[in-house]
Amino acid sequence: MVEFDYIVIGAGSAGCVLADQLSKDAASTVLVLEAGGSDRSFWIRTPIGYGRTFFDPRINWMYETEVDPNTGSRKSYWPRGKVIGGSSSINALIYCRGMPGDFEDWEALGAAGWGWDTVRSHYEALETRVGEDGSSSGSGPLYVTNVRREIHPCNRHYFAMAREMGLPVTDDCNGPEPEGVTHYRITTRAGRRWSSADAFLKPALKRRNVKLVTNAMVERVDISGRRATGVSVLLAGGRQQFRARREVIVAAGAVNSPKLLQMSGIGPGELLNGMGIDIVHDNANVGGNLQDHLGINYYYKASEPTLNSMLSPWWGKLLQGMRYVLFKRGPLGLSVNQCGGFVRSRAELDRPDQQLYLNPVTYTTSPSNKRPIINPDPFAGFILSFQPSRPSSRGRIDIRSADPAAAPRIVPNYLSTQKDLDDVVAGGRLVQRMARTPAIRAFATQAMAPDIERFDDDAILEDFRQRCGSVFHPVSTCRMGNSEATAVVDHNLKVFGVEGLRVADASAFPNITSGNTNAPTIMLAHRAASLILQDRPRGPVPIQT
Repeated sequence: MVEFDYIVIGAGSAGCVLADQLSKDAASTVLVLEAGGSDRSFWIRTPIGYGRTFFDPRINWMYETEVDPNTGSRKSYWPRGKVIGGSSSINALIYCRGMPGDFEDWEALGAAGWGWDTVRSHYEALETRVGEDGSSSGSGPLYVTNVRREIHPCNRHYFAMAREMGLPVTDDCNGPEPEGVTHYRITTRAGRRWSSADAFLKPALKRRNVKLVTNAMVERVDISGRRATGVSVLLAGGRQQFRARREVIVAAGAVNSPKLLQMSGIGPGELLNGMGIDIVHDNANVGGNLQDHLGINYYYKASEPTLNSMLSPWWGKLLQGMRYVLFKRGPLGLSVNQCGGFVRSRAELDRPDQQLYLNPVTYTTSPSNKRPIINPDPFAGFILSFQPSRPSSRGRIDIRSADPAAAPRIVPNYLSTQKDLDDVVAGGRLVQRMARTPAIRAFATQAMAPDIERFDDDAILEDFRQRCGSVFHPVSTCRMGNSEATAVVDHNLKVFGVEGLRVADASAFPNITSGNTNAPTIMLAHRAASLILQDRPRGPVPIQT
């Protein structure tokens, strides 16, 4: 049986960071297990390739939720990375630390030591910030790039709109004044996607004390008594067990981390009994407290060329493809989301309650023989979009069977609180005011149905129920807190009731941050590694059985 000091389950946004930080201790050995395979793909490396990986089952778990009665009795599609780098290899690249108040809320919910001043120091250690002139600051492995010079010129209308409305405009939502309309920073380096695997895992693999095993489906965490001792894994050649001298760290993401704990006997006792799984520790919070962001797009035909004009015709695709291949410049080197920011729907609020996405493109999803394809529309168009930043609704993720290959049951329970309904109406009213500004009136020739300007509050809410979609930010299914009465892990990310086991990914968020969750997930893993290393024993550690 092969033994390692640390076993990290998942080579995604968090797992790659853990592999890098833990292996800096030369006396420790680290095994990283990833269910997916290689990230060597043109569409992964190319930033706007997001649209091509969105429905690719080779690198994407392609989850679906249960039918949700609060969103038009529809299922929601949830892409999740099944590849080295995890969702950081297939996401839309936006890098948002979150609002400082998000982390003060974490600490208030029992995550002692996770306030803004602490987490900010980890962000600063992680990042190299690349300016629009190519200069850089910081010395971290994660490149966060200012692409202002590359974004489409029609974006100027959004900033004019903000000024006409009296909304703040900020240089950087990760800077000292994060509130306001901005152009988003993205995780690219020299025009290529810079995933968590690029920043952390690949440098770690140059060390002799790190081993990566791909296409490895972890069946369960092996637990003896009350201690995690290793993992059982399904590989192409059959089942294999690996032993952990020190700790097993689950970093499989907000969907698969609670699933794995439940498969290992840690979760709601009634559910586990029904699946024939021996109960190690009964904790109904495993899989509970699920949160996610919902967003909606409003489409407009434009009075001047937008990205559609560049990327819809075949010759435009060819031209921009050549430009990218030769120079790593142009729209293929950007996120589909170019501008947006965090704003207050009403001036009297004490913090931003909405995140905006202001995109110089409209698109349709077309069927194909293999998988749907996202294509820009054949006319100039743009999008106004909002997502309520801090939803309070909470859902659940639970296993359907004892089969490790079976997708879990995802019940999002969207829009189940009055606060969330009120936030939707507030966001819709904000977009109405945006659409009525002189800047947008000049930019838009026609609102594509449905036209939000015609809606009252009830219509805003009903349209949102029928058309909204996940922004793919699931969190909190193994949430951090004071005790197992409300949480799964403590403020050191240790699983309640089991020794030698931690969860370190977005599932541990006490609640959802205001914006995109990739940056705070990477930060959490970075701090998790420091906590783990602080606890490491000195000298040889015997396997406990």
